[in-house]
Amino acid sequence: MLEDMLAFAIVVEQSSMNKASVLLNLSQPALSRRIAKLEEELGVELFRRIGKRLELTRVGQLTYEYALELRSLHQRYLHTVSGFRNEGPTEVTIGASLTTLQTTLPDFIKSLTSSHPDLDIKAVTGKTHEIVSLVRERKVDFGIVASRIQDPQLHCVPLFDDHLVLVLPRNLFVTDRGPMSISELNGFPMILFTKGTWYRTLTDEVFDKYKLEPDVRMEIDSFEAILRLLVTCRSATLLPRSYVREELLDDNELTVAPIRELEQTKRTTSLIYASPSGLSPDVRLWVDSLAAAYPRL
Repeated sequence: MLEDMLAFAIVVEQSSMNKASVLLNLSQPALSRRIAKLEEELGVELFRRIGKRLELTRVGQLTYEYALELRSLHQRYLHTVSGFRNEGPTEVTIGASLTTLQTTLPDFIKSLTSSHPDLDIKAVTGKTHEIVSLVRERKVDFGIVASRIQDPQLHCVPLFDDHLVLVLPRNLFVTDRGPMSISELNGFPMILFTKGTWYRTLTDEVFDKYKLEPDVRMEIDSFEAILRLLVTCRSATLLPRSYVREELLDDNELTVAPIRELEQTKRTTSLIYASPSGLSPDVRLWVDSLAAAYPRL
């Protein structure tokens, strides 16, 4: 019943049997049978099926709350058992593409160390295709990349969509006159990330699509350095939305200028791994919990 309860929790969190089946690496019929089996064992109906939509019953909500407690308890149990099984701390190696290294990885490590403080975490960075190769060859436990990966040897869990935003000094340009037009970036003074990442490729694709030739003042391989230089160099930049946080804008006296066309520059950040059996039980449960925390795409 434990696995059925955990599967039920993910169905609730994804609000879709189909999305949950992808996350659990099960066929939709197999997942439906698992939920039906759980309902049969409990002797209650957990969902009201309204067309293709699932709606929790009152006892279904109660069961979901219990499943969350069960998942948390199971995670703590696996972590405790792991301490007896291993002489030293569990080691996990994460592969991160250059963009996710600066945007997503810090939050992931914080989450992982919070739930598993004894983990010995190592990180390897590289371009997306390099991280995919490392995961495929099992040289890292799992990878975080800014792309959907189609590879029969890998499991890919899409986490969230990202897009570019224009960041610029607050006192340099007028930003209260409404949304800027993409054409205004032509000749715009800009500091860009160095070539070789999906993020810079996406940036160049925008310039090509709209026939833009910005005034590129610098090319730097650090988002933090770019932000620090914008005011000094009286320039703007394009950054992934996931990296731009209020405290960073406030600390560097910056703002985000809305441009409608940039909202279409979407890329998906995904978590990839070779096989669930290759992960330690506690890390595998953390991966499942992490994936469930994001709205499925």
